[in-house]
Amino acid sequence: MSTEPNGEPSQGAPQPKEQSSKSIQPPKGEKTGTAETPNALSGEKKLSGAELKKKAKEEKAAKRALAKASKEVAKGEAAVSSSPGQLGPSAGEVKGNKKGKQDATATAGSGAGGRPTPNRATPSMVAEQKATIPECFSHLPMAKRLPMTQADKSVHPAVLALGQQMATFTIDESINRLRATLLAFKRVIASYSTPAGHTLARHFTPHVLGPQIDYLTSCRPMCFSMGNAIRWLKLQISKIDMDSKEEDAKRDLCRAIDNFITERITAADEVITESGAKHIENGDVVLVYGRSSLVERTLLCAYSFGTNFSVFVIDDPYERAGQLLAKTLAAEGIKVTYCGDFGGLINHMRHATKVLFAADAMFSNGAMYARAGACDVALAANELEKEVITLCETINITERVATDSLTYNEIDPERCSAEAFRLLFDTTPVKYLNALITELGCVASKSAPILLRKLEEFN
Repeated sequence: MSTEPNGEPSQGAPQPKEQSSKSIQPPKGEKTGTAETPNALSGEKKLSGAELKKKAKEEKAAKRALAKASKEVAKGEAAVSSSPGQLGPSAGEVKGNKKGKQDATATAGSGAGGRPTPNRATPSMVAEQKATIPECFSHLPMAKRLPMTQADKSVHPAVLALGQQMATFTIDESINRLRATLLAFKRVIASYSTPAGHTLARHFTPHVLGPQIDYLTSCRPMCFSMGNAIRWLKLQISKIDMDSKEEDAKRDLCRAIDNFITERITAADEVITESGAKHIENGDVVLVYGRSSLVERTLLCAYSFGTNFSVFVIDDPYERAGQLLAKTLAAEGIKVTYCGDFGGLINHMRHATKVLFAADAMFSNGAMYARAGACDVALAANELEKEVITLCETINITERVATDSLTYNEIDPERCSAEAFRLLFDTTPVKYLNALITELGCVASKSAPILLRKLEEFN
């Protein structure tokens, strides 16, 4: 290496960025003592061309290895950020553990003795997941498939299976989620034994029912009907006589759950279906959005009454659930026109006579909480002065109030990235809705508070 007169290395000479793992052997015939060993940094001796070439090759190999390692770490982090529900160490952490590196990330993902802690998210992964959602939407929850090993040890196997089904949207509609939840809680009650020195009324809710609810909520946020039913169940538990036998109390609770399912879900759906079918007349052209089991049964019931009508199905372009509805109706002999997106909405709306919705929930101010896109359909119907009818069980009515789609909503876990994300629901203002059909009758949509007062008197 050439040096300046003052002994400092010249700027034109190559500077090694890091020491190579291989030691540089001195030229043949030279002593290896400390005083006579060449020192490139101090400039005591100039390196030969062969040595410079060898050092450049080693530096190039080190840079190549560093770039390859950086690529693998970036690839692993991208995989984690693209799958927010996936837990476990990232590719960078696995690579670090293989090399024996003890950095902060590897420490967070490893247990005592260097053993990896199974199914635990590291702080870096949590930060990456939060970074994918803008801060103004950080209050909105998102379903995630949690490993069963993260659940509390007191969570019942039936609830564990239900949580996985909800997280993967195998059970999707709010009323179906409610029914499945109550049936799972019934199995929890049947397998419960009161510990010595405790009573069922005081021990069951905080120590047994609480962990079940927490696990289901962590898998997917509860719908409004689930919240209403859980409050009802807690009230029934609190009414249990302290002196009653455990078997009698458990039998009464299971019987109360069966009656609740029969009256508030099964019978309610039958009444709503028949009442909605009577609102469909001969010659009607009914426009529906997506697929709902309640809307499907209403249309089939109207057809069984001998009513001659046709249906326009406007589908959700992301889920395509309306395809199944169109096939089912067509198989029964109903004339169906299918549109896979909103491209033909206005044209079909001009020919429609009424619009039929099934609400996931109704707020106390009359607003409808339904599948994302329902508000667009209702707005188009209002512009063209078409009647909009909403079907909803009273268990789905909540005392809460919403005027927008950002107060209560969910983020679609399948379509969530750093660039964009999709909301699963939207809120339709009451001014775009005409009639609300429940098991208590047909009322104006703004009369939801009246139905709530009737339910409080009934309870």
